[in-house]
Amino acid sequence: MRALLVVNPAATTTSARRRDVLIHALASEMKLEAVTTEYRGHARDLARQAADSDDIDLVVALGGDGTVNEVVNGLLHAGPNPDGLPRLAVVPGGSTNVFARALGLPNDAVEATGAVLDALHQGSERAVGMGLATGTPGTEDEAVPARWFTFCAGLGFDAGVVGRVEQQRELGKKSTHALYLRQVARQFLQEPHRRHGTITLERPGEEPVTDLVMSIICNTSPWTYLGNRPVYASPKASFDTGLDVLGVSRMSTVSAARYATQLLTSSPERGPHGKHVVSLHDLDGFTLHSKAPLPLQMDGDHLGLRTSVTFTGVRRALRVIV
Repeated sequence: MRALLVVNPAATTTSARRRDVLIHALASEMKLEAVTTEYRGHARDLARQAADSDDIDLVVALGGDGTVNEVVNGLLHAGPNPDGLPRLAVVPGGSTNVFARALGLPNDAVEATGAVLDALHQGSERAVGMGLATGTPGTEDEAVPARWFTFCAGLGFDAGVVGRVEQQRELGKKSTHALYLRQVARQFLQEPHRRHGTITLERPGEEPVTDLVMSIICNTSPWTYLGNRPVYASPKASFDTGLDVLGVSRMSTVSAARYATQLLTSSPERGPHGKHVVSLHDLDGFTLHSKAPLPLQMDGDHLGLRTSVTFTGVRRALRVIV
């Protein structure tokens, strides 16, 4: 087996020495080429080359969710072809690692490497669905390129939080859950549309859902983690179905506190609920329109402002070693 290992040297939980150990372990079991990323988008470019190659069987992403997202976008640049593309394997090296943990992999890079090698020996793999987001034709977002996401996307409030966290990281702050929670509070205090949302969700054959302040799109469950605590925005979401949506149409101080508590106490059986909460399960496609430009995020990566985005759930898009 010939494999490409894409290594993010800035991964927050793996030291250079530990990366060397992991590379040696993988190289002992396969013909391995390890490449360290040098710029944003490099992992995508490497995975794209692997997808177009005839002799790469496996692409291993060593890094956080951002690295995995880039690799997935590179592998799927020409569209899904689960039987004709290299398999994907993930070794978690970021601060949260939602995708890897949702697949059932250990959050420790060494243990996850062992689990991947065991799965390869056993021939264990899984066809995983992905989400796809595109700008809607006829809007100012028409030129926005399509982008795949592995576990979540968001338009509105949560994407604003992601943007704030990224700004703090650019200033040298470490990515911690405390940092994230502080930015949630700041986003809430400065959110201009929290009482009168600007987002409308449209899907074929159904009445539109209007006046949403926040829309979280989930491709799996849990939505994220706070340390070792899983947080379930859409408990029914799965890699085996379409996309799920959690929408909130009002965020007063009281209701925001209630929804935050519901998220922190959420479970695989129940997520946020209430009069101003909309939960939709297993959607093949829908479009979010906003009366005002709002921040968009995918897999925890802030992508700027958008007024209209179409989301599609693509089943069995990629085969993953697990």
